Amino acid sequence: MKKSTKLAIVASTIVLVFIILDQILKIWVKTNMNIGDTIPLIGNWFMLHFIENKGMAFGLSFGENLGKLLLSLFRIAVVCGIIIYMAKKIKQDKMDMTATCLLSLVVAGAIGNIIDSAFYGLIFHYAPFMYGSVVDMFYVKLFLIPQWVPAFGGSYFFPAIFNLADSCVTVGLFGMLFCYKHFIEEKTPPQ
Repeated sequence: MKKSTKLAIVASTIVLVFIILDQILKIWVKTNMNIGDTIPLIGNWFMLHFIENKGMAFGLSFGENLGKLLLSLFRIAVVCGIIIYMAKKIKQDKMDMTATCLLSLVVAGAIGNIIDSAFYGLIFHYAPFMYGSVVDMFYVKLFLIPQWVPAFGGSYFFPAIFNLADSCVTVGLFGMLFCYKHFIEEKTPPQ
């Protein structure tokens, strides 16, 4: 099997598997929990806590209607750009397994959250196409920050509530940062 074919299969598999897992979990949470419900998974430090995120990371938004639409269109454009980039590099034999896996995680995570924004409002009857909210559910309370720490004292470290798609994007991006030199070197095909 050609290297490019193998990488294309790996990329497609990673994207499909993580999108399916992400959507199964989100639909389960959406249909079995109410907003604000919490289910402890491992003690009091790792739990499912159902919220809906109307914006992007950490609940940030660009305003209501137009901002939501522009954010959704921007996400779609970025994912399309990454997919085109990956396909081109794989075809040119300038991608390896590490780069393929990391970029595939980013694509899977982004598509997972795009699906929520685009369709959940329609499916669950609360918003039009492209105006839905992203389902978040993972809540990790690692440790309490001491009261004397300015601005953050008394709160838990990493208070964000996130989903599997967010985790895919985070692992993919941090992996690329960790392998930065690897990503900027041009791969030349063997002679």
